[in-house]
Amino acid sequence: MNTRLNKIFVGSLAVCAALASCSDFLEIKSQSEIVLEDFWNEKADVDNVVAGCYSALQGDGVMRRMMVWGEFRSENVMAGQNINNDINLENVLKENITAINAYTTWDGFYNIINRCNTVIKYAPQVAGRDPGYTQSELMATIAEVSALRDLCYFYLIRTFRDVPYSTAAFTDDDQTMDLPATPFNAVLDSLIQNLEQVQAQAVRRYPETKPLYQTGRITQDAIHAMLCEMYLWKQDYNSCIRYADMVIDSKKALAEERNRQGGQSYDQHANKARFNGYPLVNGAIITNYYGNTYNQIFVEGNSQETIFELLFDKSSAGNGMLANSAAGAFYGNASVLKGLVGPSTTLVEDISKTSKRTIFDDRNKKVDARLYENVNGTAEAISKFVYNAITINATQPDRVEANYGNKYGHARINNADHYYNSSSWVIYRLTDIMLLKAEALCQLMREGSDTETSDYNAPLLAEAFSLVNAVNKRSVCEATLTDTLVASDYLTKAQMEELVLRERQRELMFEGKRWYDLVRRSLRDGNTQVLSQAAQKRDGVNGTFLQNFFQKMDAIFWPYNNDELKVNKNLRQNPSFGSGENSSYQKS
Repeated sequence: MNTRLNKIFVGSLAVCAALASCSDFLEIKSQSEIVLEDFWNEKADVDNVVAGCYSALQGDGVMRRMMVWGEFRSENVMAGQNINNDINLENVLKENITAINAYTTWDGFYNIINRCNTVIKYAPQVAGRDPGYTQSELMATIAEVSALRDLCYFYLIRTFRDVPYSTAAFTDDDQTMDLPATPFNAVLDSLIQNLEQVQAQAVRRYPETKPLYQTGRITQDAIHAMLCEMYLWKQDYNSCIRYADMVIDSKKALAEERNRQGGQSYDQHANKARFNGYPLVNGAIITNYYGNTYNQIFVEGNSQETIFELLFDKSSAGNGMLANSAAGAFYGNASVLKGLVGPSTTLVEDISKTSKRTIFDDRNKKVDARLYENVNGTAEAISKFVYNAITINATQPDRVEANYGNKYGHARINNADHYYNSSSWVIYRLTDIMLLKAEALCQLMREGSDTETSDYNAPLLAEAFSLVNAVNKRSVCEATLTDTLVASDYLTKAQMEELVLRERQRELMFEGKRWYDLVRRSLRDGNTQVLSQAAQKRDGVNGTFLQNFFQKMDAIFWPYNNDELKVNKNLRQNPSFGSGENSSYQKS
């Protein structure tokens, strides 16, 4: 937070103009300037600014950073087509990150943070003026924007570690903006404390008449998912599990309710047995054809297992709505064979093999649909978020074929790129939470092989395995099947921990999760061994350089942008990217 950002809400508000009906809340884009002192009179004014928070979160600059920060330093990706058009991205992929790299800027996130803080400041006075704005609605608004603000801070601390932190609204030029960085753990504790305070006031469930609200806006489930992950980073594993169970139980209750009403449920098509009782989207469309998981979650959106997602334009062009242009540019579109990034050589080789795969390993014994949902092996390109449909033909036991729909469109108009990608960007879904819980269960296990330790670990191992196995089985290309993973292969804490980390990579590939998973593992271990080994598999990077570079824990985070350092003299550069020494070498 610094003087570069002090024009965000000083004297005026950039807000979204409301459309004709409340159901259009998530489809707002156009903005107008409204003078601050003439604003904040009625509930509609608050709703417009809240809509602006979501619109800003969907913005191309924020979306690109969610992807780059959370994924592109991992071994999942390598340079793709026309990478020379984005030298900053090319340098990220080469681990040649400096303080002048454009992807080190964070103003989009602080923009949203300040919008949210401004709502929290002014919404109570609106409730005092507008009798139609009830106290419960006010508290729900505060819970919603608090969670959006905290989500932005969560991205920032996972990326930069220590960041300027404030819950004050900056609306006056006279306010002090040059804040020093608050330590990672202090920010994390504050985020958790705030979410604990507001969770009960958040909307539990939106009406069935507004289906996109349920996954496209913050709900209690979304806040519980955030708390689940934040407690995992805090290494409070019992609290992580407690909030994971809240999300899982809520999703089960919703599935059972819809089943009673005659809708789709996880009890149908033997889903309950296949998924160990968890209400996941069924991967099968008809016998031996797979891909419904991809289509429901990423193409149609608002799936039964989605918790919180960013929803994008569903039409091809012409209505001025936001499209998922970040996915179109980075991963691919109809105009190119592959996007600015592509799948790593390791992934491409996994696709081409018939056995001895590294990531989608042979213990599955069956074909994993995610092989094809993530990567188009023929084109050696990323397929997730690129195609408007993916199904897998497994009618022949010895032959599997991926059927790809059309790529989302792209056009060059007036020397500007226009992407018509409507794929949903999922921030939290049920399988993510299940695997976070499995990770927490691993950390509750004890080291050792004696009888007492084995007896203590047995129920934790069993529950963790059930969670991972349910996620894994959903992707196996058979209509009916028994367990594909074998529990007896994972009898120690280390074995189960590795299984969970690998399953998260398979399930959440290209969703902005992998690098953060590796960072969290490094912080927990006190060293970068796992992260460094993964990073050294990246294409186009010298392995010896990376091994030496990641000797310091500082290196797993990003540098502050040079422009921020110029205007905020209270910031101190990450030592791995600037001058100076510190004591953050990893533990031996």
